[in-house]
Amino acid sequence: MNRTLLIERSIIVVVLLAALISPFAAVSFGAANIGLVDVLAVFKGMLGGTVELSEIKQRIILELRLPRVLLAFLCGAGLSLAGAVLQTVTRNPLADPYLFGISSGASFGAVLVIAAWGIGGSLTGQYAITMGAFAGSALSVMLVVSLAGSGVQIERMLLSGVAVSFMFSAATSLVLYSSEPQAAATLLFWTLGSFAAASWTKLLLPALIISVSIFIFLAYSRPLRAILAGDESARSLGVEVNRMRIAMLLLSSLMTATLVATCGGIGFVGLMIPHIVRRLIASHSRHVLMGSAVLGGVFMIWVDVLARELLESSELPIGVITAAIGSVFFIVVMKRR
Repeated sequence: MNRTLLIERSIIVVVLLAALISPFAAVSFGAANIGLVDVLAVFKGMLGGTVELSEIKQRIILELRLPRVLLAFLCGAGLSLAGAVLQTVTRNPLADPYLFGISSGASFGAVLVIAAWGIGGSLTGQYAITMGAFAGSALSVMLVVSLAGSGVQIERMLLSGVAVSFMFSAATSLVLYSSEPQAAATLLFWTLGSFAAASWTKLLLPALIISVSIFIFLAYSRPLRAILAGDESARSLGVEVNRMRIAMLLLSSLMTATLVATCGGIGFVGLMIPHIVRRLIASHSRHVLMGSAVLGGVFMIWVDVLARELLESSELPIGVITAAIGSVFFIVVMKRR
């Protein structure tokens, strides 16, 4: 067997094992003294076995920690997948929902809905916040595309995204400033990203949107690969480039908006993970998409563990950690380019 192929398959196996083991291991981290053995005992009970564990510990695992870990995985998978698609359709190695202004637009739409109507944590409220976030993210996509002009100019599109991102960040800050002090503090923490409010009901919409998006992206993996080779090459193969690009951008913005509405603003994940995947495995579009989703989910699970464990008495916002890691990664990528 070719050595390169063997290494690639070995890496895929390691990543898949990490995706299977990480949720069980991550659930055992937290303020309450719950070990990996306790977690496995609860899962054994879910399969019909006998559980010799206190009811409080079972509820902590099943109602608090497990939904949080699954939401972290979904968030990492969705943002990484959105970043991989953005980098493909724009042929921009620095493309990312955060740098393109999609996350900022989604945050503005969500914060505006919350500040205007004071919607709580119900399922209806989550749908309303998601719709507001999607309206903001779709508007940001349209602004970036219109500012970038015809064709795909990497530098111009990146600068347009940064400008739109700053514009929506300023608008979000204005909404926060106009809100009551207590509400503003809550909204500010939420915009920095957190999985603290995770629940089983909040998992439904992100899981549905991400699953459907993955199916659509994989179904159109060949046209996406053609676009990566260049617009003229894609057109010669019968791909309607402009329509495909807008559709993929809007679908990526929908996925990002859903996650922002649920978890808040988390940046740079969509920039880092696709680059790492392309370095580890061959750059076939299907492999990059699936690899980004799986590795992004694993990465976000452990970022969340880090956010909970770094400080004893409090919890760091997720966006602070990803921004600290991602900014260094961004500088390295930009320097190499």
